[in-house]
Amino acid sequence: MAEKSAKPVKNPRIAMPEQDPQVRARNFLEVPTGYTNKMAQEEAARCLQCKKPACVNGCPVGVDIPGFIDLISKGDITAAIRNLWSKNALPAVCGRVCPQEIQCEGLCILGKKGEPVAIGNLERYCADWERENGTGELPPKAASTGKKVAVVGSGPSGLTVAGDLIVKGHDVTIFEAFHKAGGVLVYGIPEFRLPKAIVAQEINFLERLGCKLECNAVVGRTVSVDELFEQGFDAVYIGVGAGLPRFMNIPGENLVGILSANEYLTRANLMKAYKFPDVDTPIPIGKNVVVLGAGNVAMDAARTAMRLGAESVKIVYRRSREEMPARAAEIHHAEEEGIDMFLLTNPTKYLGNEKGRLTGMVCLQMELGEPDDSGRRRPVPIEGSEFEMDCDLCIVAVGSGANPLLTSETPDMKLNKWGYVHTDEKTGKTTKKAVWAGGDIVTGAATVILAMGAGREAANSMHDYLNLGW
Repeated sequence: MAEKSAKPVKNPRIAMPEQDPQVRARNFLEVPTGYTNKMAQEEAARCLQCKKPACVNGCPVGVDIPGFIDLISKGDITAAIRNLWSKNALPAVCGRVCPQEIQCEGLCILGKKGEPVAIGNLERYCADWERENGTGELPPKAASTGKKVAVVGSGPSGLTVAGDLIVKGHDVTIFEAFHKAGGVLVYGIPEFRLPKAIVAQEINFLERLGCKLECNAVVGRTVSVDELFEQGFDAVYIGVGAGLPRFMNIPGENLVGILSANEYLTRANLMKAYKFPDVDTPIPIGKNVVVLGAGNVAMDAARTAMRLGAESVKIVYRRSREEMPARAAEIHHAEEEGIDMFLLTNPTKYLGNEKGRLTGMVCLQMELGEPDDSGRRRPVPIEGSEFEMDCDLCIVAVGSGANPLLTSETPDMKLNKWGYVHTDEKTGKTTKKAVWAGGDIVTGAATVILAMGAGREAANSMHDYLNLGW
């Protein structure tokens, strides 16, 4: 008896076109190629325009999701992007890298029995349309308050604070330690996921609004937080991220060919090492590459290694697929591009040759036991399961910690036991007068949109303080 064919999905989601996996695995061009106007309007028309939209509750910055989508469906993209800007200064970024599947789209009512509205794709479409076709008109700004704000760090939380406070009438200066602004958006996320020209455009938008930008300014070294106040700033926001690399502390870790994902991606992305020798920033090119970890950073490192010419790239992760912290879309893209997943596998020792170069690693197979403090099932070694894996380059992407550069120079600002800044959960206020903090330097490594949400809350609190004082 013939099987019944599956019923077609009613009102299917409009997929965004992508580069062919075999082609894109060897180039740094963006993977999704974007909606056409027709695609965007058809996808926007799927929105039910709920009276109590749950999707908005899932957005850390409170974007009016039904509002901007309705405007797209009517073809008024200019109004749609201005609706977005009222809540989100970085829509082109968020449309590309936010985990919509567990936030706004995860709460979309259409997802209960079918596919949720492609909110992220529509946000990206709006921002891209404005960049390519818009008038460049800026949103309105309040009258000057005469108050000066220093924003330390130009990652997603710092840029959100700057964007919110500049339109409220405050004078804003952003201090960035690197030679280019953008924080993790430029040093951590590869070109094929988030083109640098798009980040530069978003930052240019803030500069056009009046934000000042000082690069190569290492607050905590070239200037202290207290000296910023001496220079006339009325409030300071700290959004320096959590970029201190972590390693596994296993034998052989000093062999040549082992480096942190932080360094690898910074060289490849911000310093454009993938263009070597045209850009004079060398980067190790491995034939057999292993990436330790399974978060978004690990996927970015693995996919970058493939594009730099590796013959084989493996992800090694000590838990199962269900526990992988990376976005499902990033895992899917990595597998499409030929990256192998070695799950329930843990390295125990690096192997090297007489020249001190990495040649491989000893791994142990694991099985899942009872849940640990994270709520995930704890990986337990399987006795006698050791095996060797060849590799000449290992990129360690097992997390990062709080960089102590600024915090160690600010002793009157309370830290927690891991070195992250202690803040009020609702406002981002630190224990130091007139200083706020948010993003990864408070929470540890998290998502772009959660950092932006922290920036939004801090900006509201800073605005109240600058207007009223306390």
